[in-house]
Amino acid sequence: MQFDALNQEIREFCDERDWEQFHTPKDLAIGLSTESNELLEQFRFKDTEEQAALLEDAGSRQAIEAELADVLFFTLRFADLYDVDLEQALADKLDTNRERYPKDEYASSNKKYDE
Repeated sequence: MQFDALNQEIREFCDERDWEQFHTPKDLAIGLSTESNELLEQFRFKDTEEQAALLEDAGSRQAIEAELADVLFFTLRFADLYDVDLEQALADKLDTNRERYPKDEYASSNKKYDE
């Protein structure tokens, strides 16, 4: 994966601004939550057709992409500063979810594994 190159770019950006002092685990988690909610806000109160229209409109799509980039920024920054191997964490999570959600049992289902 290309996390190393992205992490390096984010690290340099933050180092140039002396921001590490503001990037505690709590503050990065708050930033991640805030940016995720800003992404969610783009779709709030929109039906399926309106959501699709947002993604087709250049201005709306740009705003959505910017929020996704913010979410990625905070995720990568957290992982880089606190030695989280995102590639391994994702692989582990996929393994867990394969066990929780066997494809034959959960195909076309949105039920949670414990329901």
